[in-house]
Amino acid sequence: MQRSKTVVSGWVNGFAGVVIFSGSLPATRIAVMSFDPFFLTVARASIAGILALAFITLLKSTRPQKNQLFSLGIVAFGVVVGFPLLTALALRHITSAHSIVFLGLLPLSTALFGVLRAGEKPRALFWLFSFAGSLLVMGFALAKGFSQLNSGDLYMLAAILICGMGYAEGARLTRTLGGWQTISWALLLALPLMLSLALFTRPASFAAVSLSAWLALGYVALFSMLIGFIFWYKGLAQGGIAAVGQLQLLQPLFGLWISAALLGEHVSANMVAVTLGVMLCVVFSRRFAR
Repeated sequence: MQRSKTVVSGWVNGFAGVVIFSGSLPATRIAVMSFDPFFLTVARASIAGILALAFITLLKSTRPQKNQLFSLGIVAFGVVVGFPLLTALALRHITSAHSIVFLGLLPLSTALFGVLRAGEKPRALFWLFSFAGSLLVMGFALAKGFSQLNSGDLYMLAAILICGMGYAEGARLTRTLGGWQTISWALLLALPLMLSLALFTRPASFAAVSLSAWLALGYVALFSMLIGFIFWYKGLAQGGIAAVGQLQLLQPLFGLWISAALLGEHVSANMVAVTLGVMLCVVFSRRFAR
């Protein structure tokens, strides 16, 4: 009974994390209209890192052990620096709606690293439905021919790989360190470098930065970089990295509607069809995750 409650709690926390993350790419798209992608990356990490320092100080978090520092470094590289920078670069070349479709590959990436780093062993049918969802996404992305893949698509593919590694490693560490502690210490580990780079790369003037860009920066710093991970890492640790990770297949659906509402971007019938297809895949893959 207790195990069942923990799994359900994991799915609830994971779903909350996905909802929060769904606004990340649309917000990043708004922010890169006014901010340089590199500055945006280090600025959001710096803001989140300062907040994480306040959390650690006020809540008197236990310091991580020496054998946990390597894992924290992987988390910092994957989700504090790698994914935000690569997606910001991608969104200079492609629309938010286009980039969101690639998120359908993130559950597969997370599951693969869950096997490699956390020793999980999903059943064969899980991989069947996980690959099916990923193939739907890739089929949509490549529908116009491989030769038409641009640098934005390549940035997104690299971002998905690095993010999956950071998700799986963070979930593994959460089991011993705790959810909010894991992301907070990862942010704190990166803070000296991120803050230095933010000061060094800041624009000469912020006069041209729109209010929407400031709000977008606030969202990706507070929600995408910190609060979302508190729910997400806890959900992965409770319900299983591979299993709960499949909830990310819902993120494109939420993200597409956010992009349409905030940015006025066109959401094609094919995009909706692909998203609904991967939603069915997550339902079946969840059943065979263990």
